Amino acid sequence: MAVLSCITLAHTVGPREVTTIEGLREHPLVHAFVRTDALQCGFCTPGQIVSAAALVEANPEPTREEIRHGMAGNLCRCGAYPNIEEAIATWRD
Repeated sequence: MAVLSCITLAHTVGPREVTTIEGLREHPLVHAFVRTDALQCGFCTPGQIVSAAALVEANPEPTREEIRHGMAGNLCRCGAYPNIEEAIATWRD
């Protein structure tokens, strides 16, 4: 489950594991983002990848509609949404 780190108080996490972008360094999604040129300026990339990882953990083969719904709220000022969607749809390729 992805949460917003900027509004999540550390004590509410308790003993649960927390994964940040650094913990996803070798995740296939990172390579998919590079392959599909979903990085653009890179401002939103960490949040996009962390959210995408939570999405594919819950649903390894999401439909395009499920991807759009699952990634709603992640803003990309470069407009790389089609490439981000492609990265998530093809993350296992």
